[in-house]
Amino acid sequence: MCGLLVAAALTAGRIAAQVVPTGAHRLDRGRFTIVHYDTDALLAASMLTAAVSRDTFPGLPRSPSRVLIMIAPDQATFRTWAGRSSLPWTAALAFVQQRRIVMQGRSAPASAGDPLQVLRHELAHIALHDYLGALPTRWFDEGYASYAAAESPTDGLLSANAALVFRRMPSLSALDTMLLSDRATDARAGYALALRAVTDLAAIDAQRGLAPLLSAWRARGSFDLALRRAVAMTADDFERQWQQRTRWSVAFLAVVADSAIGVAVLLLLFVPVYVRRRRAQRARLAEMKTREAILDRTTQSAALDALLRAVPLAPPSAPDA
Repeated sequence: MCGLLVAAALTAGRIAAQVVPTGAHRLDRGRFTIVHYDTDALLAASMLTAAVSRDTFPGLPRSPSRVLIMIAPDQATFRTWAGRSSLPWTAALAFVQQRRIVMQGRSAPASAGDPLQVLRHELAHIALHDYLGALPTRWFDEGYASYAAAESPTDGLLSANAALVFRRMPSLSALDTMLLSDRATDARAGYALALRAVTDLAAIDAQRGLAPLLSAWRARGSFDLALRRAVAMTADDFERQWQQRTRWSVAFLAVVADSAIGVAVLLLLFVPVYVRRRRAQRARLAEMKTREAILDRTTQSAALDALLRAVPLAPPSAPDA
């Protein structure tokens, strides 16, 4: 179809200028080319501006590779261009070896998210692949892309993740399986947890962020060896710390982020406190009323005694003669 025509134009990272699907338009600026249809003209212009203006990614040198961005005019075209790689919840795909991104356009559902943020997420995949090749695991790849796109760690964490409070945290390797799930809630949970892991890695070196780790990873070819060299920590140590930090913080945020569960949790937490306070207030009021009643009786009795003392007693009458 049209996507195959454009994909065939990718040779050694270059795009042949004369190959554009019938009815589509092409925009070029810097190292980016966008193919779009009339309905997505404004979106394509915004994407191109965003890509060019923010053409750097955390901890990575700027990539020189040309990138093709294809905006599908409808769902059917997107599925055709994305092929078997797409899942039911997929909003966009990056074919990193071809340096090609396929995205949904105006026809995308609301769940697809901010298209400019989605684009940066996919561009980050390509930038990471250009630097590290196939070294990154899936959880790091997705976590890094989410980190580079400044995504929120609570996005998509709904009721399914409340279970994190009551069960063991998944391992980092288990995130790879979650990310490939055809269930949107599981996949989104995997994305959020992977983002948290990469965010924690970046926070280890507040000054340089991920740069030392990525450089060591490229040089050593091993995540564990890279961690040892960059931050003097083993991969197992990092995973344990990540699990401990994430289990409660992310799980609690996930519960609160969902309105229905958040309300239930808040009610569960605060209603008993409210009831106890109300009972204590009522008990204090009852005690105050009792004291006031006792005080009133005491005051009245004292006043009566004083009144009686103030009234002179009549002398005893003389007996009749």
